[in-house]
Amino acid sequence: MYTPTIPPPDPNTRTPKFKLPKLSCDAHCHIFGPGAKYPYAPDRSYTPPDAPLEDFRALHAKLGVERAVIVNASVHGTDNTVALDAIAQSSGAYRAVANIDDTITERELRVLHDGGFRGCRFNFVRHLGGVPDKRVFDRIVAMVTPLGWHIDLHFDAIDLPEYADMLTKLPLNYTIDHMGRVKTADGLDQLPFRILIELMQRDEKCWVKICGSERVSSAGPPFTDAVPFARKIVEAAPDRVIWGTDWPHPNVKVMPNDGDLVDLIPLFAPEPEFQQKILVDNPARLFGFDQ
Repeated sequence: MYTPTIPPPDPNTRTPKFKLPKLSCDAHCHIFGPGAKYPYAPDRSYTPPDAPLEDFRALHAKLGVERAVIVNASVHGTDNTVALDAIAQSSGAYRAVANIDDTITERELRVLHDGGFRGCRFNFVRHLGGVPDKRVFDRIVAMVTPLGWHIDLHFDAIDLPEYADMLTKLPLNYTIDHMGRVKTADGLDQLPFRILIELMQRDEKCWVKICGSERVSSAGPPFTDAVPFARKIVEAAPDRVIWGTDWPHPNVKVMPNDGDLVDLIPLFAPEPEFQQKILVDNPARLFGFDQ
């Protein structure tokens, strides 16, 4: 039915050396299809290989992940059924971030909330469609704020300085994906990364995901050039940092092995107390998991 335009994830997940704490959460990952059951959106910018729930569960079993946050990918458009169904089968172990637009009703939002959604995503990344309409953005923010949701923001690093002031004025928590998609080759002193750290330090609504090492890396596997950036983020606000695999890694230049990504965690945060915050306590607080 569908011909994939991007590669699948590495099927040979390596068992990581690092043992994740109990109730660790993969706070940024996706489920794709299967397309025969959960059709891909006609206006999608890419077509993924199916990455269904059973593969998702197998990955997390291999890694030692017990909780997950499904970020409903743009390939499914504003149909959030794939994530809604996965949460229903998870016995409370999954939450999700929705893709919605301003046609959604209060009743439809409540269905998502009751089904385990705790945020919605906006893509500002140019190759995925670019900047959302400001009127739509403001209306959706106003709708989800009373639910206690956050918004998940996917930026190109170059655009972060332009949006920093807007972010500080938001009435709700926001997460910034993939360490702001900075380029490690541009160094720790690059303006977008300085802005990101300043946001974390001055705005208690700002959360950052230390995922996407393969996206920010300039050196390639095992992506250790991302470590100093993740470390600075952790040090800036350890109570507002979360981690994820980004499985099945859509639109990456180099496909990572998820076991290798887990083994970066103790380099990002050698301290057991920071590991507990990033992997367990922080996602539980942001996404409403039972402690």
